[in-house]
Amino acid sequence: MSDPSTIIPTIDAALVRRLIAAQFPQWAGLDVRPLLPGGWDNRTFHLGRDMTVRLPSAASYAQQVEKEQSWLPKLAPLLPQPIPVPLARGVPGEAYPWPWSVYRWLPGEAATDERIGDLTIFARDLARFLVALRQVGASGGPLPGAHNFFRGGPPAYYDAETRDALTALEGRIDTDTAHDVWEAALSARWEGEPVWFHGDISWGNLLVEGGRLSAVIDFGTSGIGDPACDLAIAWTLFRGESREAFRAAVALDPGTWARGRGWTLWKALIVYAGFSGTNPAEAEKSRLVIEAVLADHRDFG
Repeated sequence: MSDPSTIIPTIDAALVRRLIAAQFPQWAGLDVRPLLPGGWDNRTFHLGRDMTVRLPSAASYAQQVEKEQSWLPKLAPLLPQPIPVPLARGVPGEAYPWPWSVYRWLPGEAATDERIGDLTIFARDLARFLVALRQVGASGGPLPGAHNFFRGGPPAYYDAETRDALTALEGRIDTDTAHDVWEAALSARWEGEPVWFHGDISWGNLLVEGGRLSAVIDFGTSGIGDPACDLAIAWTLFRGESREAFRAAVALDPGTWARGRGWTLWKALIVYAGFSGTNPAEAEKSRLVIEAVLADHRDFG
């Protein structure tokens, strides 16, 4: 029989209301509504009109709370677009076992194609954000580790997963070129000083207002190290002119782009291999990303 003390309650609006009432009674009368989609690593809820509550969904994500609480207020004034700023830190309670956060609400909608006015302008805006992030002093920042699933470290952390996926996908993609992409990523070592990176630059973590980039959210996988993982957006969102505008404006060397292709290939391979039989739509998205990465390697690798 399970120990009742280890059972995590359902993370829903009722739990958030209880936590707020117990720990931040000044906000107890505010409306609590789930933010949809609610996220995987964390569950997020509106709190009144101007705040959000963010609760880790598992112990592996709970490590990110202290990092975000400590570093986001220091990063925010130095970046060209807003990022989440924590207003309060919650502690375990109401049978919920991990720390959690209250943030100021950032307006905007996720950066889907139909919401972006001009994809090339958007690419340049995002590149400027990433350049500014890299320029923030990295002294004392969080190095790659379990807190961010080794983003900012060498792609070799995921060598076994990548090779297993390549074996599973033999005959369904150009595995010869994919092997070349992966080997190029492994051999192009980061030799610079650690710099800040976001770690999950994806359309769902980029907000849009009036067709322009308005905010960057979810710094759970952020840290200091190799910024190559932040290049995946080049193949998951950008294409053609917008990809080349991003490439030029983000101003990173060919080795970093080789590792960026490797990071992107790893994720797309495991999703394609894992979802082909259960979620064909997601599998197809990953197949297209793989094709884009392989083409980019042929052109620039």
